[in-house]
Amino acid sequence: MKNVWIGWLIVLTLTAHAAGAQNDPNGRQRIESAKIGMITNRLNLTPDQAPQFWAIYNEYNGKKQELNRRVRQLNNDPSRSSLNNDQLMNGLREVNATKQKLADLDDEYMSRFLKVISPAQLAELYKTEQVFNKMLLQKLNGQSN
Repeated sequence: MKNVWIGWLIVLTLTAHAAGAQNDPNGRQRIESAKIGMITNRLNLTPDQAPQFWAIYNEYNGKKQELNRRVRQLNNDPSRSSLNNDQLMNGLREVNATKQKLADLDDEYMSRFLKVISPAQLAELYKTEQVFNKMLLQKLNGQSN
C-alpha cells in the first residue's frame, strides 16, 4: 500500500512539475527531481547501493543527455535544406556515429551499474526511464492540446 501512495505522489508531482516546466526556468530541474523519485521508488536501492548508484547514474545520464542533444541538433539544423548531397551524407553519418556512441555508452555503463545493482534492478531502471519519459510526453502533449 505504501508503494501505491508513493507512486501516486510521484505522478502528482510529475503532473505539477510538467505543468510548470514550460514557464519555469527551473522546470528541467523539477522534472529531474520527479524522475529521481520514481527511480528511487522502483529500484528499492539499499543504503549501501544508493550513493554508488547515483554517482554512476548521474555521470551516465549527463553523457547520455549530451549525446541526445547532439543528435537533435544535427537532425533539426535549419541549414540542412541548403546543403549539397555530400554535406547531407556527412551529417547523416555524424548522426549515426553519435547514435553508436549512445549504444557504446549503454554498454560501458551496464558493467559499471552491475557492480553496484543487480541485473533485475538494472532492467527495472531501463523500464522506469521509459515509463517516465512516456508519462512526461503524455503530460506535455496534454498541455499543448
